[in-house]
Amino acid sequence: MRTAGHYDGGHVTTTDPHLTRETETTVDVVVVGAGIAGLATARRLFEAGLRVAVLEARDRVGGRLLSARVDGVGLDLGATWFWPTERRITRLIAELGVATAPQHLHGDALLQLPTGVQRIDGNPIDVTSGRFVHGAQALAEAVREQLPPGAVRLERAVTAVEIVDGRLFARTPQERYVARHVVIAMAPALAISAIRFTPELPGRLVDLARSTPVWMGAITKVVVEYATAFWREEGLAGAAMSHVGPLREIHDMSGPDGRPAALFGFAPPVSVGAPTITAERVVHQLTTLFGSAAASPTSVRIRDWRDEPFTSPPGVERLNDYETFGHAAYTVPAADGRLHWASTETATESPGHIEGALAAADRAATAIIESPG
Repeated sequence: MRTAGHYDGGHVTTTDPHLTRETETTVDVVVVGAGIAGLATARRLFEAGLRVAVLEARDRVGGRLLSARVDGVGLDLGATWFWPTERRITRLIAELGVATAPQHLHGDALLQLPTGVQRIDGNPIDVTSGRFVHGAQALAEAVREQLPPGAVRLERAVTAVEIVDGRLFARTPQERYVARHVVIAMAPALAISAIRFTPELPGRLVDLARSTPVWMGAITKVVVEYATAFWREEGLAGAAMSHVGPLREIHDMSGPDGRPAALFGFAPPVSVGAPTITAERVVHQLTTLFGSAAASPTSVRIRDWRDEPFTSPPGVERLNDYETFGHAAYTVPAADGRLHWASTETATESPGHIEGALAAADRAATAIIESPG
């Protein structure tokens, strides 16, 4: 039996006298995760007139869209690019007026082999793509600004999703939410690891989710800032591929006019549980590639996504079956049509890209909007 409540930001909030210090909030949809997929899902649902609560475990929005700001320019420690053929993100950027700039391509690339460094005529490593002037996280922040006040609730880690007597609940340590639908806008492997589902999800779905890799989940991304983009003065694009490491690929991440000047790269783990690479090793590699000017960075930012508990489950390095991305099982709502998947790993289009996250968000939101009742 529902107790009397009040409207709070479009949500009905009630307190169940049988609960101890636990608030019950009733909405139409709970979205678990305020990455770009969760935020885009919520945006569509609000536009359709539904009441939505977006619950995010972190103290920020964006998920794997994470940017450090230097003089107003974003240096991305997570997702970086979008591509001109990707229609959803291109449309979203235009709708929100988010500033973008093309990836720097001009110059020669480098190839690092155990036998030495080779200069490659031209740049076959980078392709035509776009970046966000203020960082990819700015896209997530712009979507959040379009949601009603209070719709996104930070530091709310969902620990359980339950169906009891036909009622669907999402629980955090502080409260519980009653909803008609729940959208899991986080990597399936993390969801299975972090959330208790009652009743249990079908075994095949659980096995699939547990084996689906987390995009970027096992990768360390490094951004190295310099006083100037000295490599451009040498006719280099800032692009490199390495068979030595620790960074296996390197790209230019400088601002639109070359400031701030920065290079970034990706380092896969050499083994399960291997320690995070050090700034010293990164700078040594860049000096080997780009010369003595690379030995004096102004900052080195290292983000080991394995250490992000709200991104990667334990043992994420062991997940390597990328054929599970976009699996058909993720396109079918579970729990009698009330539980939906919406992360880039579940997208049938562009999985692993921001575009894939938006595609998964579209699918989940459409299923809810078109559901009976």
